[in-house]
Amino acid sequence: MRGKLVVGNWKMYGGLRQNDALFADLRAGWAPPEGRRLAVCVPFPYLWQAQAALSGSAIAWGAQNISEHATGAFTGEVSAAMVVEFGCRYAIVGHSERRTLFAETDAVVAAKTAAAMAAGLTPIVCVGETLAEREAGSTETVVSRQLDAVLAQLGARVVDVVLAYEPVWAIGTGRTATPEEAQAVHAMVRRRLRAVDPAAADVPVLYGGSVKADNAQTLFACADVDGGLVGGASLKAAEFLAIAHA
Repeated sequence: MRGKLVVGNWKMYGGLRQNDALFADLRAGWAPPEGRRLAVCVPFPYLWQAQAALSGSAIAWGAQNISEHATGAFTGEVSAAMVVEFGCRYAIVGHSERRTLFAETDAVVAAKTAAAMAAGLTPIVCVGETLAEREAGSTETVVSRQLDAVLAQLGARVVDVVLAYEPVWAIGTGRTATPEEAQAVHAMVRRRLRAVDPAAADVPVLYGGSVKADNAQTLFACADVDGGLVGGASLKAAEFLAIAHA
């Protein structure tokens, strides 16, 4: 379903007291206009807190990662079914930090996407190129390869995912893709989706990469940008709500 979706990714930040304040501010400040959705993806230990604070509100919550395995002897891993028990609607899959720092391959990301869907979650599947890949003119090749791994796993079931284009060079750097740069990649992604199934053209495609209140409106105005995957700014209620209302 298209419309505008803004998702906060808290990464490895948070604490019980500050979370309570942030959840309260978000809940008080979010009266969603028609066709707009808001969600936060929090660290695993705080999923219970998100559930307690946001149940009954117009704000959804989710996890930042899940295992590709449903169950088993995988010490330290968390399954999709486990996070579902905390009321999660979403799970971020294949974030660039997972790909880069934890060596997640395209195949692993595709398997995690399938695992999320099997448990009833909506995966937010991240794709994006590094600065070196962009400067080499490989953006379309890299993003297509990452997306194709997921498409090969899901086929027409891709209609039930959310995609997020996050140029790695714009994450946490303060540097943001121009609206023209973002729109070009989003349009390419949508063409590939449409080629799999015409209905897949309506898959939401978010932009992630130093999204802030002062650039959200111009980014979200692009024809194929359906909202944002927001990092650091999602930890500040006023900033995050301004982005969501942009």
